[in-house]
Amino acid sequence: MSFESDLKRMEEITDLLKKEDTGLEESIKLYEEATALGKKLTKTLTAIQRKVERVTSNDETELETEDFKEDEN
Repeated sequence: MSFESDLKRMEEITDLLKKEDTGLEESIKLYEEATALGKKLTKTLTAIQRKVERVTSNDETELETEDFKEDEN
């Protein structure tokens, strides 16, 4: 599945868990699925974050890229 479809499924699970008529057994299965999806989405986002490059202007005619650095704050 793609990131977008995983995220959509996570939203669907959230909506199902909010419903009062969702039974305990179904809620547990949905929670387990959401936990696995959450880990997968986090892994994907971390990989994307590592690939992000910030374009900075070296001068008016030349551009260079710089690896994305996470804020330490």
